[in-house]
Amino acid sequence: MSKTMAIKNDQAINNNKKSSAWNDFWERNRKSEGYLLKKTLKNESFKIVRFFLLFGMCFLILQPIFNKISISFMAEEDLYNPAIVAIPEHFTAANYQLAAKFMDFSKTLINTIIVSLTIAVLQIAICTLVGYGFARFEFPLKKFWFACVILMIVIPPQTISTSLHLHFRFFDFLGLFKLTTGDTINLRGSALPYYLMSAGCMGLKNGLYIFMIRQFFRNIPKELEEAAYVDGCGTLKTFFSIMLPDAKPILTSCFLFAFVWQWTDGFYSKMFLGNIKLLSVQLSMIAERLSSYMTNTLGISGGASVGYTNCIVSTGTLMVIVPLLILYLFAQKGFVESISSSGIKM
Repeated sequence: MSKTMAIKNDQAINNNKKSSAWNDFWERNRKSEGYLLKKTLKNESFKIVRFFLLFGMCFLILQPIFNKISISFMAEEDLYNPAIVAIPEHFTAANYQLAAKFMDFSKTLINTIIVSLTIAVLQIAICTLVGYGFARFEFPLKKFWFACVILMIVIPPQTISTSLHLHFRFFDFLGLFKLTTGDTINLRGSALPYYLMSAGCMGLKNGLYIFMIRQFFRNIPKELEEAAYVDGCGTLKTFFSIMLPDAKPILTSCFLFAFVWQWTDGFYSKMFLGNIKLLSVQLSMIAERLSSYMTNTLGISGGASVGYTNCIVSTGTLMVIVPLLILYLFAQKGFVESISSSGIKM
């Protein structure tokens, strides 16, 4: 009985508090001549609109991924069953086995990690030096060279694909190779051209990284460097000891961007890294290999159906983006902090 009475007393106290708060709200609203009610309604309406906007954006982003996950576990007969929408009736993992076979997934994954990691590190190292130079030093034709950086961002790489192909097909450094050997060097079919381009700040999105890093360094007070110079530090020591530690946020962002963009790149990978199996290139060949597999191995004339082809392609796409999702799960804290920090300073 004592517990029941205590519960009833607590309920009565809570009701009295709510009633008192409600009466207090209307009393304050009366004194403000209705301003408090208008402000409260405006705030609540804003929260509701914001909720639906965020929900819609999340749905647009996540719904295709959930749809691919559902399809990837469906047998072929489930794809044409109108009664099945999201949950497979014949649950199977054979789609993943086929996609892994067509992409040679284990070997391709290792190659992609090595290439993406080395290219990203090289790009960020070079772009950091260039961005710092644009932010802190004066040199001849500085505005012209920075305009070239902006052109790298604006002009799509497809416009210079022909010149890049010819340049590395008949590669010659200042005419020295042709002078000594009588012929140029064909660098096509190796990873060397892409590494040379990345080292020369002409790789994938390098112009954007230079611009971001330059903007970050411009907003660091020059007094930090001047104090380091007074203490006896040279230019290089100041850069590595003072400026680089402060630039960790923007370097983290640029590195993650470089790694992810290289991971999913198909243009430069096909042009320069065609002999190296990469996930982005292998993914584009799944449909063709599935059709050949159905015709030559299983003896099915006409190859695979459109629905089943899309199913295998969706499965391969998931296998490509899953490592990136895992990377984000481990790096999300540093990535969010870097974006917020760079946003404040820029």
